[in-house]
Amino acid sequence: MEMREVKKQQWPQYLVEDLFEVQLGKMLNEEARNNQDVLPYLANFNVQWGRFDFSRLNKMYFSEKEKEKFSLKKGDLLVCEGGEVGRCAIWREEIEPCFYQKALHRLRPLGNTISTEFMLYYLQFISSGRMLSRLTLESSIAHLTRETLLKVPVVVPPIAVQKRIVDTLSAWDTAIEKTERLITAKERLLRSYYYRLFVPPQQGAIGWKRYRANRFLRPRKEVSIPTGEMPLYSLTIEDGVTPKTDRYDREFLVKDTGAKTYKVVHPGDIVYNPANLRWGAIARSEVGHKVVVSPIYEVLEVDGDSVNPDLLTHALTCPRQIGIFATKVEGTLIERMAVKLDTFLLTELVLPIERSNQDKVAEFLNDAKGETYLLRALRENLRTQKRGLMRKLLTGEWRVKVTDTEAA
Repeated sequence: MEMREVKKQQWPQYLVEDLFEVQLGKMLNEEARNNQDVLPYLANFNVQWGRFDFSRLNKMYFSEKEKEKFSLKKGDLLVCEGGEVGRCAIWREEIEPCFYQKALHRLRPLGNTISTEFMLYYLQFISSGRMLSRLTLESSIAHLTRETLLKVPVVVPPIAVQKRIVDTLSAWDTAIEKTERLITAKERLLRSYYYRLFVPPQQGAIGWKRYRANRFLRPRKEVSIPTGEMPLYSLTIEDGVTPKTDRYDREFLVKDTGAKTYKVVHPGDIVYNPANLRWGAIARSEVGHKVVVSPIYEVLEVDGDSVNPDLLTHALTCPRQIGIFATKVEGTLIERMAVKLDTFLLTELVLPIERSNQDKVAEFLNDAKGETYLLRALRENLRTQKRGLMRKLLTGEWRVKVTDTEAA
């Protein structure tokens, strides 16, 4: 692909209403829910960026008039009204017949000025930069009404340029998708290793022994307040111990009274969320310095002299162990069914007795998990590159070169 970092004539700007017929889907009602003559339809959760998730497909009744009005045709662009506002995918007749619910907008081009493929990337671009959410004027719940969507401005290059831009961004999507498939395969392989190592009959194998977690872990009782040397961190299922962001403002924060009530986390400590442990909210801190976390978390120091810390981390965070934690929740829904600290420390783990064998197993699992980390880093790099390309190409800052034949 050839690109020129030269500003040319400005591309024309249109409103969505100039380019597309926009229609919301059918509202679910009692008749639609209870009638026996039901047909499949797409809901908000079925629409992902650039694809559809058919793992759960609902059905409801459509009259003959509604079938005509709410049918899907090849090339329709379906856009989410709520949730992740603007998330969209192009219908390729994956299921016939198929319809759509009111939570989705259906966009059909009015002419040949713009392609739905280009519009998909344009919506992804303005969504990633929060331009679309600002247009929705959200107060508590983002909501992209039809009236708002119709007035969204779109910068539209010539159709030949649109095709080149779509081809370029599609190449990045293909690379991201292939990387995600590799990640899935590596994660599946790692789970198989966990299963073979940490479940029966391994529990009865020679050289392995059942231990309670409190043999290797003890609560860290150190507290402090956030400082420049010990910033405030959070715990996420996806990223482990990570810098605190607005995304996690729902966590309990201590009012600034000067009291040292935040929990201190040292490098290598195990951190878990009692309320969400059954979903996998547990990780070892990989941060190279001390940090503080909200008091809602439990912080545990690892006795590295009595166990290989890497192997202990694998044993605590593997799906098998998370499944065991899920059976140990205590309390009511109001108490959020927490896995309390005493219960956690009495959990049994099956590990090699000899430290040399612990080291070998840990090294093997570290290598397997490291491959996944590298692939995840590659995926994030590709996503970053794509965002940069969208910003350059969709604004016209970089211009793709098209031949005279393509332009005609």
